[in-house]
Amino acid sequence: MAKIAYILLCHKEPEAIIDQARRLTAAGDFTSIHFDARSGNGDFERIRTALAGNDNVVFADKRIKCGWGEWSLVQATLYAVQAAERAFPRATHFYMLSGDCMAIKTAQYAHEFLDGRDADYIESFDFFQSNWIKTGMREDRLIFRHFFNERTQKTLFYASVNLQRRLGLQRAIPDDLQIQIGSQWWCLRRRTIEAILSFIEDRPDVMRFFRTTWIPDETFFQTLVRHLVPETEIEGRTLTFLMFSDYGMPVTFYNDQYDLLLGQDFLFARKISPEAQDLRARLGELYASRDVEFQISNEGRKLFGFLTGKGRVGRRFGARAWETGSTLGRDRELMIVVCKKWHVAKRLIERIRTVTDLPAVEYLFNEENTPLPDLGGIQSSLEKRTRHRRTLTRLLFEEFGTDRMIVCMDPSSIDLIRDFYEDRCRTRILEVSCRFSDQYLIGHARRVGLLGQLAKDRALARILPTIRNDILYESDRIRDAGFSSHMVMSERFDRDENTRVLQNFLSVPYETAAQIIAMDHLFSD
Repeated sequence: MAKIAYILLCHKEPEAIIDQARRLTAAGDFTSIHFDARSGNGDFERIRTALAGNDNVVFADKRIKCGWGEWSLVQATLYAVQAAERAFPRATHFYMLSGDCMAIKTAQYAHEFLDGRDADYIESFDFFQSNWIKTGMREDRLIFRHFFNERTQKTLFYASVNLQRRLGLQRAIPDDLQIQIGSQWWCLRRRTIEAILSFIEDRPDVMRFFRTTWIPDETFFQTLVRHLVPETEIEGRTLTFLMFSDYGMPVTFYNDQYDLLLGQDFLFARKISPEAQDLRARLGELYASRDVEFQISNEGRKLFGFLTGKGRVGRRFGARAWETGSTLGRDRELMIVVCKKWHVAKRLIERIRTVTDLPAVEYLFNEENTPLPDLGGIQSSLEKRTRHRRTLTRLLFEEFGTDRMIVCMDPSSIDLIRDFYEDRCRTRILEVSCRFSDQYLIGHARRVGLLGQLAKDRALARILPTIRNDILYESDRIRDAGFSSHMVMSERFDRDENTRVLQNFLSVPYETAAQIIAMDHLFSD
């Protein structure tokens, strides 16, 4: 009878992780957990303490910070796999999961399914010949070395690639490997896992190669399994059901999709909404059940394609990205920095990023060239970002793997601010109030096209009071709106007063806020 060691990569919702591990191990299976080092130690200790007496749970030998597209995701997986391989000698299969995956079949069904075919389940398509990659980089993922994260260090990422291209620094792919690509969600037999662990010990050259490839979680295990296992023993599919929206993002499942999920020919599903408490409860009870009959219709993807293709409005089965993303989630906190002098706000959030590791995005609704990760196209224009603002922001929360995020907005964006305040998330504003010299206002008027470069003094004298009053009017509108948690930093305040305002806005210790404020040129032009 199959025994499954679940490799659980997670970074948030400690209570959900605890529940997941308890459910999986209650049915006689095992769990090995890697909890992202970017997440708080308090959450990790809560998980460890809650599962301390469970002999069927182990933790990865080392916690590391994981970033999308980086080698760190593969390394975290290997740490968890190595811990599971040592701790659970009776495990016959190793199944890769994320924190938002849940079983859509019983343990009994899963064990019988795996016993029925002696095979590894992993998507693996030829990297160069298949059309698995729809957009973006292809061979550049492999032939250049990638030292930066495309989503968080976009400028450095592309500068590095372009420099290597200009200097002809292409590298060779290891001769004996045929690179494969596919979903990162796999289920592998024990002997395959043992072969992979032995291979990585014997082939440091291959490890060096994959450490600097881009998005190696889609190529590393996929390539090694095809290299080490006869083709007749590989099922080229994942056992985790997932679908993608119009924007290439994973579809989230909600309470009314229980029957749909059970009808799919898969063992798990991804992603289950954190707010779908009823769905989570029903699926949680399902795994330990016995003698449940499943009517496999497997219509999920076709139904989703049909409904989205028709532009259907609703929430069952086929809600489009902007429908399912109409709320950010009540447990998330959006912190909005409002400042007319964009360079001042950018200095401030850059300092916040450096000191606190909080994700912060610049004027994403005001500035076309704001650096943003690839979110399937929804980020490609200001018009799309504004029209699908809540979806865009929700995707950024998910992309950064956080429940707290900072964004910058211009004071003229009061309608956007009001919309976010009407969401279920916790929203707060930090208004950064600056002095505006005549010279600055003249430059501002020229940047926005109100004045030409050759405008006469008489024209300047007429328009400067209007511009100054317009800026004051925008600030007054925000203050008159009565937004809760509205705080003000000001160029007129002393450093201690601004430090205390920032401390309250970020919910950080005074010392941390003081470290952020400790720059003399914050308000300078």
